[in-house]
Parts: sequence; structure tokens; C-alpha cells
Amino acid sequence: MTTLTIGIDKLEVGMFVLKIAEQKAGAVQIKTRGRVTSLAIIEELKRKGVKRVVIETEASAAGASSEVVKPDVVQDVHNRVPLAEELRRAERLYRKGLDIQASLYDAVDKDKPFDESIPNEFARALVGSLNRNPDALLLLSRIREKDTYLLEHSLNVGILSANFSRFLGLPEEQVVMAAYSGMLHDLGKIKIPDHILHKPGRLTADEMEIMKQHVTFGVDFLTDMKIDNHLIRVVSEHHERLDGLGYPAQKPADDISFNGRLLAITDMYDALTADRCYKAGMSSQKALNILLQDSETKLDKGLLQQFIKCMGIYPMGSLVELSNQKIAIVMKQNPSQPLQPVVKVFYTKIGNHYVTPKDIDLSKDNKVAIERSVVASDYDLDINRFFNQSISL
Repeated sequence: MTTLTIGIDKLEVGMFVLKIAEQKAGAVQIKTRGRVTSLAIIEELKRKGVKRVVIETEASAAGASSEVVKPDVVQDVHNRVPLAEELRRAERLYRKGLDIQASLYDAVDKDKPFDESIPNEFARALVGSLNRNPDALLLLSRIREKDTYLLEHSLNVGILSANFSRFLGLPEEQVVMAAYSGMLHDLGKIKIPDHILHKPGRLTADEMEIMKQHVTFGVDFLTDMKIDNHLIRVVSEHHERLDGLGYPAQKPADDISFNGRLLAITDMYDALTADRCYKAGMSSQKALNILLQDSETKLDKGLLQQFIKCMGIYPMGSLVELSNQKIAIVMKQNPSQPLQPVVKVFYTKIGNHYVTPKDIDLSKDNKVAIERSVVASDYDLDINRFFNQSISL
């Protein structure tokens, strides 16, 4: 169990309080443990003289059962809107999101304010789609265009952050905030010179120092816009690390917010799995292994373990190679049998050609199993073309 003692001013909605570490003498002593589900609870703790609390980071991430936990936004899997139905709406929403992201980057590039109501309302629409059936947007977030990385990355981090927040059982307003922070987190990159931003190889030390400035550029712009201070804080922390060696402020672990820790995970995961014009993305398994290595000193280990549970062993939209030498895309997870999702076969290694798409529920077919995770570049597959012809409606 990983615990962390923090001041009451650093307590946030979503954290799991294990015990009171320090309370004003003479005040009514509080012994209740559980998840903080609203700002009102934090204010009540302050009113009763609480100065410091001990939070359990794994329980803060896990959505563990407690009388104060109210995960009212996670929809039962059996009550979801059918994927095909939600996918139609989600595709339109995703395209609109890319347009909004482009306008946000343009505003930062030209130092002109944007209408905050537009991305804010869009973030709520994203959460609405996730509530109806999260698989639709999660699938779309895997279908990438190499030349629009910056736009897709910000939008996808918003989707991943919101979906993860739902998984943790956070209140809907916090889920919306997570979506919005993902959309805003990299806006400062538009101020980075293209030869550095899109450099294929490793950045030099001097180039890396310039790249790091993107956080400050974004934070300064959002501050001038008078965006919500909590959002600005989360954006400012997405490259901070628990060992104090992150940037731009080299914050120690105790000073990094819960939502900043969450955004660091979703940002890094999407960056590792994304295709870019100069390199192919890696599989989810490889990306998660890298994150696990960093969780020893840099990332919140409890949160990361919950993120892995959220995404699943074979995430929605990921590619797998089957024991019959066919390639398939994961179309639905089986929560009770995570190694046996529903997949859509579309390519065979025998002769290296596309085949008529076919859905297989691996939990009901004992003749075939997943051999390993793969990426489209392993077989020079045009996954976008396949999606548009065989999945998109």
C-alpha cells in the first residue's frame, strides 16, 4: 500500500483519505476514511480543523468501495448504447474535436483569446459519448493520421483522461475537467520551432531545453486567458515527475496534484503508442511496460496500475496476431476474461493479404487464441483504410 501525507490545501476531489494526520487541538476529532467526492467535503474538513491527511494513492485510483464513494458516471456494460450506433455519433464528434483543437493551437500561435465555452462544451460532449459507450471514442483514438499528430494527441489525451477518470469513479465534473485538461495540455508546443518539434532523432541538450518551454508557453497563455486555476495547475504538471526531476518546476512528489499525476500517465501512453510521420507507434504492451518502469520513481504507481486495468491487457482498437496466423483488431473486451476479447479478423500472414472481416469472440472459440500484440507497421497494414471500409458506418 502506497500512502502520502499532504496538507489539507492539496487535498482534491477523487483522493482517498486513509486517516487524519494532523488536526487543530480542541476540534471535534474525525475518524472517517473514504473518498473525497466533492469540494464541500474538503471545506468541511477544513472547518473542523483538519490540517494534514494521509491519502492512499492506490485506493485513490481504485474507486474502492466506501460509504462516501459515489461513482455515478460509469454506466453498466449491459446498458450501453450499441457500438455501431454510438460510433456514428462519435465519428462526427471526433472530427469536430480536431477542428476545435486546430482553432485552439491557432489562437495560441496568434496570441489571441479563444471562446472558452466551445472547448468546454465539447469536453462535456466527449464525456457524454463515453457514458453512452466508451468503446466508440477509444476505437477512434487508435485510428491515427501520421501528419496530424499534434491535434490528435491532444484530443486523444482528453479522451483517455476522461475515460480513466470515469473508471476511477470520479464525479462527472471531474471527468469533464480531465477531458478539458487533455485538450489544453500541449497548446504551448505551437510556439516551438518546427525543426525541433518534428525532429525525427533525439533532441540535443539545447534543443530539449527549448522543447521544455512548451509547458510554460501554454501555462502563460492560459493564465492570460484567466482559465480556471485548477486546470492551469494540471496542465503545468503533466511533465513533472515524482522524483523531482520533471519540468518546468521540478516539483517534489508531495506538490504534484492527483490530476497532474493522472495526466502525466495518459499523455505519456498516447505519445508512445502514436504513429508519427517519422516513426511508428509501439504496441500498448510495450508502452505500458515503459510506464511501469517509470512508475518506480517517476509516475504514480498506484494510479498506473489502475490505468492498466482501465485499458485492459488488449485495449480497444489494438491489433493482435492470432494462433492461426491471422491479424485482428480488438473490438470489445471481456471483463471476466481479459485474455479473450472479441476481435475482428481482417488479414492473414499466410500469403500476406487481406481477408473478409470476421468477428470472433475468443472466449467462446477454443480453437484460436492471441499469440501477441502487434502494430500496423509490422505488416505494412493500412489500418485507416480497413477501418473506413469495414468498421466505420
